[in-house]
Parts: sequence; structure tokens; C-alpha cells
Amino acid sequence: MKQHKTTKKRRLLRVAAVLAAVVVLLAGAFFWYVSDYYRAENVALAVLSDGSGITVEDNLTVLAPSVPGDTAVVFYPGAKVEATAYLPLLDKLRQNGLTCILVDMPFHMAIFDVNAAQDVMAQFPQYRHWYIAGHSMGGAMASRFAAGHPDEIDGLILLGAYIYGDYPPADTLTVYGSLNQSVEDKLDYTENVVEIQGGNHAQFGNYGPQKGDAPATISAEEQQAQTVEAILQFIGQRQAA
Repeated sequence: MKQHKTTKKRRLLRVAAVLAAVVVLLAGAFFWYVSDYYRAENVALAVLSDGSGITVEDNLTVLAPSVPGDTAVVFYPGAKVEATAYLPLLDKLRQNGLTCILVDMPFHMAIFDVNAAQDVMAQFPQYRHWYIAGHSMGGAMASRFAAGHPDEIDGLILLGAYIYGDYPPADTLTVYGSLNQSVEDKLDYTENVVEIQGGNHAQFGNYGPQKGDAPATISAEEQQAQTVEAILQFIGQRQAA
């Protein structure tokens, strides 16, 4: 009997050791995966170093216009992209009077904090009109948040992404590059859709070429300028309604 108990104990210890080893391997693989992300280019870092109207508060970068209004945009970055990469785009919106709040996601993946916008809105009660925006997977998670909180936001803005969840296209702006076929193939609605000719998936941010993405035939500056124009027109029409 005693030998049987000893044998059973050894088996349990071996199983525990194997499980511990598996956990360590999985954790190592996960941290290796998330540490391999797209870094912001110098042009994006320069916006942050300029400091004009830009403040960093914990995981939020707030871009405030010189004359703040009552409208703000929460932005979710794409998966495995350094949040700072979107500063050139958001700074253009700031210069046109929109407050933008960029969320630095855990492990650079919005899937780990889908409801970040709720905390942002609670932290900045001075804004009456809220829009949630995102690029790629960040757009999908922004869409998911919008579907779950339709009464808390005025609209959804998707860049290189499509509606994910039950949210009306009438309240959504979808912008994508003509060379981003994977987004075009998924679109099953046509309302408020803007296709940027010669644009690709990555150039909504400034983080360099992305694996599997077609090279754009226009510059990132041009793609972002057209995106800003579409966003301002979308918000302007909704505010005037």
C-alpha cells in the first residue's frame, strides 16, 4: 500500500512538472510574439517630441487643439503596432479642431482592452460628442465596443477595417486603401465607405511596410490627408444633422 502511494505521488509530480514546463513554454512563446511589433517611424516620434498640444497621461496620449471643442475621438491602434505610429494622422485631426485620445494597448493589441474607451470617456467628461476609431484589429475592437455601447458614442470610424458586430453602417465611416483587398472583400455595405486609390493597409500609420501588405502607389502623407478629409466630413455632417 505504501509503495502504491509513493508511485502515485511520483506520477502526480511528473504530471505537475510537465504542466509547469508547458505553461513556461506557452508564456515564453506569447511574450516572444508580442515583443515582435512594428515600431513608430521617426516622422511619428517627431510629432510627440514637438509637444504642441500633446500630453501623455499613463497609457493615453491626448492631442488637444488650441481651441478645444465638445467633440473627441478615441483611437485604437492596429495589432502589434506601436501606438505612437498614428500621431501624424491624429495630429492633422487636432489641427482641424478635434481632440484625439490615443490608447496605448496592453501588449500593443486592442483585443486585451476592448472597453478602454469607456474609461477614457469617464476620465474626460467635458466632451459631449464621442467617436471611437481604430485601424485594422484596433478598428475591429472599436467596432465591437460601438456595438456594445451604441448610446455612448456618436459614431464609429474604421481605417483598414470593417464593421465587426451589430452596429449600423449609417453611423460608421469606413476608409480603406484600394490595394487592401482583404478589407474590400469583407465589405457587405456601401454606406459611408471611402476607398483611397493607391492606398494600402499600413499607411494609415507611420510604422513602415507591413508583412503581406501591397506597396502603396501614393505616399503615407497623401493617404492620411485623404483620410483626415473623410473623417472631418463625416463628423461635420453628423454634427450638423
